[in-house]
This record gives sequence, C-alpha cells and structure tokens, in this order.
Amino acid sequence: MDLEEQYDKIYRYCYFKLHHQQMAEDITQETFLRFWESNDYCERGQKLQYLYKIAHNLCLNEYRRKQVEPLEDEILTEDKEDEILTNIVVKEAVQCLTMEEQELLLLRYVNEVPVSDICSILKISRFSLYRKNMKILRKLKNILGEEDFT
Repeated sequence: MDLEEQYDKIYRYCYFKLHHQQMAEDITQETFLRFWESNDYCERGQKLQYLYKIAHNLCLNEYRRKQVEPLEDEILTEDKEDEILTNIVVKEAVQCLTMEEQELLLLRYVNEVPVSDICSILKISRFSLYRKNMKILRKLKNILGEEDFT
C-alpha cells in the first residue's frame, strides 16, 4: 500500500465527512499519526481498513465535538459552460443520495478502494456491495434522467 497515494484519498474521505477544509487536513494528519503509532492491524495485513477506520472515528469525534455544519462547496470557475453545468447537475444528483450511498460512491469511484477493502470497511458482503452499488447507480441514472441529462 502506497501511503503517499492514500494520504490524498483519506483527505477526500475526511472532507466528504466534515465539509470543512482545515478540519479535514487536521484529521488526515491525525489519522496518519495514529496509524504509525499502532502496528496491530498493520501486522495482520489490514492496513487500508485500519486507516479508514481511524479516519472515520476521528471524523465522528470531531463532528460530535463541534456539531459541524456542512459548508457549500465552491463551484469550479472554468471557462467551459457545459462542464460547469454538468458538474452542478451531477453534484445535485449525488446530494439526493443518502450519506451511506455517497460514502460508498466516494470509496469505490473517487478513492478507488478495492472491493474487498470496502466490504471490510462497511462490514458487508461482496454480493451486498454489488447490489447496493447497482441500486445507487440506477438511482443516479433516474435522477439524471429526470433532468434530461442522460
């Protein structure tokens, strides 16, 4: 496992959970500090699951401690109007999903976490993950279809 590559992915995961840049950066650093302090899971070959578990627990603690309110994400300021509109429509469609569904999409498609690791992180079987993933993709397709996007 390449920890440098995982650093950005853990940051995106924390930002997804907290919607706050500075807190996400702090939690990401704390995650890796705690990861290096403990060798329990590393010795059992479960490094990636352990890393996400630490980040998840730290995000929960931070959320409970400060009752963080999500901030609006900045809209891309590119010259291409179609790309901006596409980003907005997709973002709104994803926001129609539950937090659990959004987390699964983040892990699977943004952070490209292997299926076996996602199953361990979310404590579900491969079959259940496949069914949930297909259901989410159909739901997104329906939402985007209603917007005449497809």
